[in-house]
Amino acid sequence: MDWKSRRISALLEAALLEDKVANDITTELTVDPGLRATATIVAKEPCVLAGIGCISAFLALYGKLKPSGRFEVISHPEIFDGVRVRKGQSIAVIRANAAAILSTERVILNLMQRMSGIATLTNQFVRAVAAAKSKAKILDTRKTIPGLRALDKYAVCCGGGINHRLDLQDGILIKNNHISLGGGLPAVLERALAGRKPGQIVQVETRSPVELAQAIAGHADSILLDNMTPKEVKKAVLLIRRSLPKATVETSGNMNLKTVAAYAKTGVDFISVGALTHSATAVDLSMRITADLT
Repeated sequence: MDWKSRRISALLEAALLEDKVANDITTELTVDPGLRATATIVAKEPCVLAGIGCISAFLALYGKLKPSGRFEVISHPEIFDGVRVRKGQSIAVIRANAAAILSTERVILNLMQRMSGIATLTNQFVRAVAAAKSKAKILDTRKTIPGLRALDKYAVCCGGGINHRLDLQDGILIKNNHISLGGGLPAVLERALAGRKPGQIVQVETRSPVELAQAIAGHADSILLDNMTPKEVKKAVLLIRRSLPKATVETSGNMNLKTVAAYAKTGVDFISVGALTHSATAVDLSMRITADLT
């Protein structure tokens, strides 16, 4: 993750402006503006870490909004995005102007808690599939918080998952509404295959044996089996492997940690899980701040 990129910097700056960090009236009235402090971010539960780079990025942007002098963020070499941390483990130490720390505390924790929550949940799915002795890969979806997709999808990677489409121009995925509005699966698949650019893969979402047969007959590059039972998916995989040996197979639909192993054992290549980004629970992180009196 390039935390200094224009896109990410704009996103982080918007978060700071939303919280009006340069006008933190409580800190202005209660804390010496020249006081320096040390803050330690601590994991209050086991989790997979994601977003540690936002700490320095937020503090640098705060300094542009309200000059606050130098700062440093220190973490042990074993602490990095994607690592599993234990309860009570120190994630990073910040040394900076006390007001800068107090004013950015909430945005730093909010983002790291969300990103680490996504990474942790993703890792749980990845581990469940591995325990099932399957080579299936866990994919995310576009079910992300508007404006936060780049960070949500980066967090998925930190947890061991793989990004699916980043946006609507990133791949061709024919879904049920395209099929309904475009004149049926055979028609829309034919147009997509004819109009695609070199190297583009055409994936089709199928929800029934009829649609599956149509996707196979139309020579789709990839077939998404949506809202099917593990038994139905396994049967469909065998049919696809015989008819389109080069096609990749994905399954999706209300996937959870109790069912994912059964789907992984069906022989699919990918399992997409919307819950990774739309239902992940933020992990519990805290920031302990003490004044530097020396």
